[in-house]
Amino acid sequence: MPVGTKATVKTLTPAHLQEIGFPIILANTYHLYLRPGSKIVQEAGGLHSFMNWPGAILTDSGGFQIFSLASLTKVEEEGVVFRSHLDGSTHFLTPEKVMEIEAELGADIIMPLDQCLPYPSPYEAAREAQERTTRWAARCQEAQKNPGQALFGIVQGVVYRDLREKSARELVAMDFPGYAVGGLSVGEPKPLMYEVLDYTVPLLPEEKPRYLMGVGSPDALWEGVARGIDMFDCVFPTRIARNGTAMTSRGRVIIRDAVHARDFSPLDAECSCYTCRNFTRAYLRHLFNAKEILGLVLVTYHNLYFLRGMMEEIRRALKENRFNQAKEEFFHRYYGPGKEKNDPAG
Repeated sequence: MPVGTKATVKTLTPAHLQEIGFPIILANTYHLYLRPGSKIVQEAGGLHSFMNWPGAILTDSGGFQIFSLASLTKVEEEGVVFRSHLDGSTHFLTPEKVMEIEAELGADIIMPLDQCLPYPSPYEAAREAQERTTRWAARCQEAQKNPGQALFGIVQGVVYRDLREKSARELVAMDFPGYAVGGLSVGEPKPLMYEVLDYTVPLLPEEKPRYLMGVGSPDALWEGVARGIDMFDCVFPTRIARNGTAMTSRGRVIIRDAVHARDFSPLDAECSCYTCRNFTRAYLRHLFNAKEILGLVLVTYHNLYFLRGMMEEIRRALKENRFNQAKEEFFHRYYGPGKEKNDPAG
């Protein structure tokens, strides 16, 4: 899912996203609650109407942003007191308030308020956060305003196996329509993230969507699917695009590099996206060096097109029972033989 934090996927229009082929995007409850305000979005007819997006929308609870962006955060059993990163104003979010806000936003899939801790965190703090997350999930389930919205449960527990397994079992017993694994990709080494998935995902129902939050680099997408994950979101592909980095069939390309100054070949000769069909590496480099907005647009478009195509290949490989072979071939092309498959972000 491309991330449209503030009701927009940065540099692209909804028409671009439809053209690429995305059926669902993600928006952020915390940011939209603060600006423009969920009631304004509701008055506009909900997020779909407000941003003119005909596809599905998932909104997260804003819990991660509260703990990572807001200042003077105070977690209480009733909810979270925090100061806005915009103007310093004080706010109090409870599970019930989050359900009210997400009903006003009108997304199709919504997340409950959870407590996300950084890595590393002490065991006792992780235990308290995991147990509070389960209690808050129950309160969200009870307070859900719109039964037409699919409320997922979020598994927490940092990197402690007993806490992750406890969280998963408790949430599964509550019978949510889908399940997310949260609190990963927050600084822990990727092998440790995969280890957590190895013992957590099998506890979640196969017949329901399983969503790994905040993960989106190519290696993590392949490894996540290998462990049973169905859904992902991350700012990774759009953020690196705005910094001049493209994902191609032969690995990453930093388009600002001088080597591309007279390179009149496409960004990726194996890609059929609008960018690669119409523009050269030399032109894209010029746009970035000239600080032209079009450069950000074209590389963002390409990166999302690349990942959408990669996920389509994953689905084909699964249907044709050749996933492991396809994964090995992709890693060989993208990362090179014998190289570490571990993007530093995403």
